[in-house]
Amino acid sequence: MLNVYNARVSLLLGMLIASFAFAEITQANTSAPHKEVEVQSPYELIMPMRERAETIDKLLNDKLNNTLPALMRREGIDMWLLISREYNEDPVLKTMLPSTWLSARRRTILLIVDPGEGKDLERYAVARYQVDTLFKKAWDKEAEPDQWQRLVDLIKQINPKKIGINKSEHFALADGITATEYLAFMEKLGEKYRERVVSAEMLSLAWLETRTQLEMELYPTIVSIGHQIIKEAYTSGFIKPGETTTEDIIWWLRDKSRSLALTNWFHPSVSIQRANPEKFNHIQAFSKRAAPQVVQKGDLLHMDFGITYLRLNTDQQQHAYVLNDGETDAPDYLKKALANGNRLQDIFTSLFELDKTGNAVLKEARAQAISEGIKPSIYTHPLGYHGHAAGTTLGMWDSQGGVPIQGDYPLHAHTAYSIELNAATFVEEWGKEIRIMLEENAYFDGERVEYMDGRQTQFHLVEAQ
Repeated sequence: MLNVYNARVSLLLGMLIASFAFAEITQANTSAPHKEVEVQSPYELIMPMRERAETIDKLLNDKLNNTLPALMRREGIDMWLLISREYNEDPVLKTMLPSTWLSARRRTILLIVDPGEGKDLERYAVARYQVDTLFKKAWDKEAEPDQWQRLVDLIKQINPKKIGINKSEHFALADGITATEYLAFMEKLGEKYRERVVSAEMLSLAWLETRTQLEMELYPTIVSIGHQIIKEAYTSGFIKPGETTTEDIIWWLRDKSRSLALTNWFHPSVSIQRANPEKFNHIQAFSKRAAPQVVQKGDLLHMDFGITYLRLNTDQQQHAYVLNDGETDAPDYLKKALANGNRLQDIFTSLFELDKTGNAVLKEARAQAISEGIKPSIYTHPLGYHGHAAGTTLGMWDSQGGVPIQGDYPLHAHTAYSIELNAATFVEEWGKEIRIMLEENAYFDGERVEYMDGRQTQFHLVEAQ
């Protein structure tokens, strides 16, 4: 089975390399001449369910073995305790469950112990059911009916210096222990060990935000699948000017995702800017969904769309222009607006540095963009196990002066981001200001930011007929 799996992985990686050339979206930071090569659709890289499960477990086991030890030592926690009840899971615990566990079972308690430098982590499951092979079963209900007592006995046996629990005031994804479970655990623990309980807030964020090498071998393909769905929505002929509504496109995206055995972590949105007196409305764009509109020739379409696959998420926004009769390309004035958006992306990503806070990057990027005559709005977020994932916040659409606490969290290496922003440009031909709202998925290796599957530098074109 192992040889078969390795063969599948080798095939997948070979196909992955080919897939980078598939999209017509221009790849960032490349000067190599374009070569015509026959490549496969990203859709053909989508695995059947059994192979997905094998891949998820391989990724998880690798991360537990090769990434988590360094994170625990960095944060100074030698015991990490995660407690959840079925259907009310800690967001972190849910990322540690085997692929075939779609939820916790009864009360599931995971205990991860760092015995010290040079030694492997010890992983226990104080649970009624065996948590696959990832965690050693550490509770026999027939021998000890009290699950809490078994947990306390195990803690006393290990005698940790710090017991980290997922409790956080400011980071929701690191606040997974419920009030009921916390009170029950602390009451049973006893005074001596209660004094060793600390927040595992920073460790939770580190686990969630850190992308592994194996994950990054697959993530670009996931992003390319999202790009291909967006491209197909715009250019397959599905959109018929004068007939198709924005709501039709939204449900086409949902149906297309399901037809590929993919899910969406948020309901997509589609909006229109056109040559009329209507001005851009922040609340409508980011908070209150607009009423459905019929697509017309000459419209500038905008789409916000994301998928979940292999427990990783995409979040992408791209534009299309609906050709007027006799047109073969978008007008130059819209191309200029898109170029302003691309320039804002360049300014912003060039300022990423290790240990710099999101607020600092936001402030510097806005200042530089404004000095270049660009009107910026930046609201970038981490990406990974969640769409709006763990890590630093780099602006919000309604907090362009910075975000206290979440924006003060520093940038770490091997993290992924949804580079989300917009640049406003006054279009004389329309007599108003328009927004080019872009969102592309990128990886920060600690030195530079690179888009996983390129970025949009040209409009998709919707045919007029």
